[in-house]
Amino acid sequence: MSKDNKHTQGSPGDFEDKIDSAMAGLEADLDEEFHGADFYDEDDQESDFDSWEGEDDSDAEELAEQDSEEEYPEEEEYDQDEAELSTEEEDFWDEEETESNSEEEDSEDAESADEPETSEKELQVEIIPPYSNKGRKHRRKDSAGAVAPNQPEKQTSKKSARPSPKPAARSARPTKISYVPITDEELDEKIIPVPRKKHKGLKVTGIVAAILAVTAGCAYGAVSYYYADRFFEGTYINGINCSNKTAYETEQLIAGNVEDYSIEVTARNQEPQTISGNQINYRYVSDGEVLDLLKQQKPYEWVKGFMETRSYTTQENVTFDKSLLQSEVKELKCAQAENQVEPENAYVALEGSEFTIVPETEGSKLKVKEAYKALDTAISGSQTSIDLGNTPDVYAVAAVTSDDPTLQATRDAYNNYTKASITYTFGEQTVTLDGSTLKEWLQFDDKGQLVQDDASFTQHIKDFVAQLASEHDTVGTTRSFNTTSGRTVSVYGSAYGWKIDQDAEAAQLTEEIRTGTQTTREPVYSMRANSYGYNDIGSTYIEVDLSSQHMYYYQNGSIIFDSDIVSGDIRYDDRATPPGIFTLYYKKSPDVLRGEKKPDGTYEYETQVTYWMPFNGGIGFHDATWQAYFGGDRYTYAGSHGCINMPLDAAATLYSIIDTNVPIVCFY
Repeated sequence: MSKDNKHTQGSPGDFEDKIDSAMAGLEADLDEEFHGADFYDEDDQESDFDSWEGEDDSDAEELAEQDSEEEYPEEEEYDQDEAELSTEEEDFWDEEETESNSEEEDSEDAESADEPETSEKELQVEIIPPYSNKGRKHRRKDSAGAVAPNQPEKQTSKKSARPSPKPAARSARPTKISYVPITDEELDEKIIPVPRKKHKGLKVTGIVAAILAVTAGCAYGAVSYYYADRFFEGTYINGINCSNKTAYETEQLIAGNVEDYSIEVTARNQEPQTISGNQINYRYVSDGEVLDLLKQQKPYEWVKGFMETRSYTTQENVTFDKSLLQSEVKELKCAQAENQVEPENAYVALEGSEFTIVPETEGSKLKVKEAYKALDTAISGSQTSIDLGNTPDVYAVAAVTSDDPTLQATRDAYNNYTKASITYTFGEQTVTLDGSTLKEWLQFDDKGQLVQDDASFTQHIKDFVAQLASEHDTVGTTRSFNTTSGRTVSVYGSAYGWKIDQDAEAAQLTEEIRTGTQTTREPVYSMRANSYGYNDIGSTYIEVDLSSQHMYYYQNGSIIFDSDIVSGDIRYDDRATPPGIFTLYYKKSPDVLRGEKKPDGTYEYETQVTYWMPFNGGIGFHDATWQAYFGGDRYTYAGSHGCINMPLDAAATLYSIIDTNVPIVCFY
């Protein structure tokens, strides 16, 4: 029988359980004794192990018995009394066996560290009770009490199923653990290792930690429950500190603020006035919004309240008497008639040499209905102040403001007036129209506001053009004329000279003023003369002396042609050639001259001429081959119907050199 088998047979069924229970109490003591015990030298251990390993099972049993007899001489006595042990004694020895086994396990750990490497097979540990004879063959005591290895042992035939312990011989020193190689057959056996117990202090720490965790959890849960119907710390609603308050308590605080409500009303040109909540029956009405905010909290997040501040703004649901508010608005100073000032429109004014826009004035005329609407909205929103001056549509506004496009266009147009400068030339004379004159044509009221009157301004332009015509037109005027004969005559010119086209000139001048044009030019003429000045006939002209019945053609002051003539018959008023200054209409060759048309469709006369040159209605130069002679007094009895008759060759010469722009001066 192997050693393991012997050990198994000699152990009780609950041996392992007893070991566990015993080790819990003796672990600390065994550790101290184990570490303080004297062990055999490494050489002795190896030799003992070798001697043990060499013996067979039977020899090992005998040696164990001998060893037991030497160390315990009274063992037989204990064997005889073993049967009489009570149940309590058996339990006691079971505990002793547990202690011994624990000591052997500790000793085995110590010795295993010094053992040389074994084969790949594992070693099987045999647990030997402290009072067993096994292994004691290695321990011999000399007379001094030291262990004497390799001493001969006594043989004994007595065997004991259980060692009989002697209290006096017990020792706390752990017994030596013997290691037996495991055979191939024993590899299949399952070895159940004994679990190592955790230190007692760790268990205590774990228990304490668990208790603390449970306590903390309970406390956290309790606080979370507290905040299930209260606002977290650091919560503000509408500026009110609602920390640790219920929804009802919070609404009571809000209602308290509402009771003290008032609104300050500021108006134009008036001192601020106050309307209190009591005057309009102002009060708070809960709408559940505060409770909704509370429900949004997660109670288990109450810690956040100590780390951050939460501010909310709710719509304070209030109610008030609107009829009372209407009465209060009507009683405001700004609503009184004596405090109403109409707004003034923006306007254009002349400042220095430039036109500018004077902004509109706001005035203080209050629209009471609009003011009530503004106050109603402000009070419904719990506003504590309102400035009616900055509230749209509360006051009457000016009809024309500074940003009005028409007003801006007027300003720009009148600024162009001041920029305009038109200089007229009349030969060596000039006349200038500029802003200094134009500003005099404009009208302004007492405040300097431009009174826009287009009709009046247009009339000023027409008057200016008429003045130019009266000063510089020569048509219709009488001039002094120096004749070839040396006489000075006065000649009226109704069809020759300078004549301004007043309508056309006024239109052009108006456009130039509006656009701010700066120019130098002549007026728009309907008739032009050869030169400027009082004598506008110039040095190129045709002189017809009706008294001497002779004509001259001057070019640049020199006579280039002259001829005798026959003018109208002075015996008849309607045939006499009229005096004056004229110009040639046209010339035609040949042509037929006809008198007035009779009722029967015929003419008084029809005369064929070769050269026809009209200059005054039906009066003109032409050849007259029927005249017996020219010059002298023939016009007094055989004159023409008003035309200037000429010899054929003279008429031909004049026809060839006459120009339409040459003035024709006829005089007596």
